[in-house]
Amino acid sequence: MTITNASPRPALSPGLRSTIHSTIRDAVLDAGAVLLPVSCAGCAAPDRALCADCARALTPEVRQRTVSGVAVWSALDYDDVPRTVLLAYKDGGRVDAVRALAGALAPALAAAGGPRGRGAVPVLVPSTRAAWRRRGYHPTGMVLARTRALAPPLWHALRLTRQTADQAALGNAQRADNRAGSMVASRRLRGRRCVIVDDIVTSGATIAEAARAIRSAGGTVGGAATIAHTPRRRR
Repeated sequence: MTITNASPRPALSPGLRSTIHSTIRDAVLDAGAVLLPVSCAGCAAPDRALCADCARALTPEVRQRTVSGVAVWSALDYDDVPRTVLLAYKDGGRVDAVRALAGALAPALAAAGGPRGRGAVPVLVPSTRAAWRRRGYHPTGMVLARTRALAPPLWHALRLTRQTADQAALGNAQRADNRAGSMVASRRLRGRRCVIVDDIVTSGATIAEAARAIRSAGGTVGGAATIAHTPRRRR
């Protein structure tokens, strides 16, 4: 008996593959919404961790500003939907938003790394013990791990020498005093070009302290990348 080989299946076009993947993904999300009901982290609409409108509101528009002599690239304005989603992610346990936030942080990281980005090492701003106990995870660290950008991060390259107060309720001068001298950098950073990574930049006090610690350890600061920045307000 002669056995003939089946003819090869025709290759799917990239557009068709994308459509199939989107259809399957939406079907899985719909099934999950029945079993484990969720609501949008941005607007509370039912059946999606992040609805289409809120996902569009997290489309990165990387902006650069200089704080305390460090160039900082930020992906989003800390306002409206991005603010709501970040608060839900950090303080409401909505870790299902991490993928969208990683997609926003990635281009800010790439911009901060510059044309020689492959040699720049992401260095994460450390979390306080109180914040870690409250959340059970490092929010920015989880987002950074999902970006897969630049070189692999040097985890725990920065650590706190003392526990600091929550910056949210402090003015600019108080923020600077609160952070001053609070970090120390690992000797692993000596001779390395670093990109500081944090969630939100407001006054820049945290980034300034991280930069001081890195330079004290013999590293250089190529810039910083944040998920969001607080827009400057006119008086």
